[in-house]
Amino acid sequence: MLNLLRSVLHMLWMVITLMPWGTAVILLSVVIRGAPLYWFAVVWLRMAIWGARWILGIRVNVIGMENLPDGNTSAPVLLAKHQSALETFLLPTLMPHPLAYVFKRELLHVPFFGWAMARLDMVHIDRSQRAAAFTRVVDQGRRLLSQGVWVIMFPEGTRTQRGVSGNYKSGGTRLAVATGAPVIPIAVTSAKVWPRKAFIKRPGTVDVSIGHPIPTAERDPDDLLREVEGWIEAEMRRLDPEAYVAPSSPR
Repeated sequence: MLNLLRSVLHMLWMVITLMPWGTAVILLSVVIRGAPLYWFAVVWLRMAIWGARWILGIRVNVIGMENLPDGNTSAPVLLAKHQSALETFLLPTLMPHPLAYVFKRELLHVPFFGWAMARLDMVHIDRSQRAAAFTRVVDQGRRLLSQGVWVIMFPEGTRTQRGVSGNYKSGGTRLAVATGAPVIPIAVTSAKVWPRKAFIKRPGTVDVSIGHPIPTAERDPDDLLREVEGWIEAEMRRLDPEAYVAPSSPR
């Protein structure tokens, strides 16, 4: 019952803060764009994470921040584990550079949140048109990376249940190879506290592990994807071993 109450309060917190902040992003986008508008939008994400900590009791433990570029190297493509909406809000608050998500176009219709995202310089795609979608990812991704913006994608494409490995797709590694950008894999154990498609959240700690940059020069995208998947899934088992305990064999 307490977790239900906390979840209701957090949802109210997010809605109450999102409406004015989303409206402000839309209005400000008339006069400012790029990094200033992005960082203004991230303030609301920080508020959402603040609410997750003090209302839901969710804390975050991050390792591997030293693996992120210092600004003197090429902008990377971040490929992250996707278990819940939490990492969508969380990762921009952790990164020292503006991010551009690659996301499905349907999210643009979400009131205030989607409307505000539409005003930011990100990559929205129609997943029903795969060839056109990938062309857009490469074209837009190349432009953003050349501007120093870090591109972030969820290679599984959708949220996965705790302890499950989704079907990793090569869009992110193909973009990285096409642009020469390094790939940084990220493991996130958000489903421990924020299960996939669940309204009720639980208190606890989310571990975020940032891997070493992987060079992409002369790499095969599929081979690179296997390396990324191998690292992320091995790291998930290290961070959340309880989720990967094999069921007992029937006798």
